[in-house]
Amino acid sequence: MTATDRSLELINAAAQAAADKLAHDIIAYDVSDVLSITDAFLLASAPNDRQVKSIVDEIEERLNKDLGAKPVRREGDREARWVLLDYVDIVVHVQHSEERVFYALERLWKDCPQLELPADAEATRGKAQEYAQAQGPDGGAGGELS
Repeated sequence: MTATDRSLELINAAAQAAADKLAHDIIAYDVSDVLSITDAFLLASAPNDRQVKSIVDEIEERLNKDLGAKPVRREGDREARWVLLDYVDIVVHVQHSEERVFYALERLWKDCPQLELPADAEATRGKAQEYAQAQGPDGGAGGELS
């Protein structure tokens, strides 16, 4: 089984919305062969809580406006460290960069096929590391420890 056309449409729209709000390291996995509850996961991150919220709001607004899709569940809003949007066909995870490193969802789903995303979303790969290096070791959230 592979992700449905509807799932791919949702994933691509969500990925583009996240890229438009400057999300880092956007990646999507087809999890339809290993999970029966959803077809695909989209992962994205941001260096601060406010940007996490902004990305989540943009994804939710864009999917509703353009595709008539509303999440059946939204979790993690209060802390904005890891927000989950469940659209049944897809699940979107927007994480603070620190949570992204700590939970390493990519390791859990590495055996699942990656989905092709819009060019803007693909271009975000490695942005979290670039941001952390630009902040320096003492430069705030996401900086590498020496």
